[in-house]
Amino acid sequence: MISASTASQREIQRLGPWFHNLHLPNGLQTAPDHALGDFPATKWQKVQSCIPEQLSGVSVLDIGCNAGFYSFELARRGATVLAIDTDPLYLKQARWAARELGLTASVCFEQASVYQLARSSQCFDLVLFMGVFYHLRHPLLALDIIASKVRRWLVFQTLTAPGMEVSQTPADLPLLAREPLAEPGWPRMAFIEHSLAGDPTNWWALNHAGALAVLRSSGLRVAAQPGHEIYVCEPDAAKDAVSAQLVERELKEIFGS
Repeated sequence: MISASTASQREIQRLGPWFHNLHLPNGLQTAPDHALGDFPATKWQKVQSCIPEQLSGVSVLDIGCNAGFYSFELARRGATVLAIDTDPLYLKQARWAARELGLTASVCFEQASVYQLARSSQCFDLVLFMGVFYHLRHPLLALDIIASKVRRWLVFQTLTAPGMEVSQTPADLPLLAREPLAEPGWPRMAFIEHSLAGDPTNWWALNHAGALAVLRSSGLRVAAQPGHEIYVCEPDAAKDAVSAQLVERELKEIFGS
């Protein structure tokens, strides 16, 4: 008779390769030899203190959930989680892992893209948007959609370019006075035309100033920065009204009312 541990090991191999190293109750891990170490546990260690320990009654949206590591951590704290990804393999991994971890009642996995959220009226207390922004061809559109779904918190993580400088940008810039755009602290986003780290979907690298600026532009206020490239945000009631109207008009033009 095949032991439960052996059966789990066979499922791990069958469902591989894994990007999330999940620690299962039987002691097995899904990616113990991960190139980034115990990933994404090492990233979670930086974020977890910014999220309440007790999340009973809290709704969570995990965008680009992969094999579900973050979804499972939040479900353990009592949250109800909707986890979405476009990759069917990751979703197969996540659903299998949810059964192994006994969390199927708390986490629902769906195959969906971030853009599909624009057609949903559902909002969430906490939204995780980690490791997805720079893989999108239309990242600002995605961020605008996501910002409209956030009731209380957004955890945002993205690939960034070197440099932590932040310039105070003017409310308006003369047409022929564009020299400030070349300053190190000006918000910018580098376009990666070909590939980064062997991945052709790594399209964008914001600098730190750019990350702050795009979050503000989408109506979010950065409340904490618990680690490199990680921003914990809240909806900003003081968002510029003109900017808000432009975003709302653009979303309507694309997705309808």
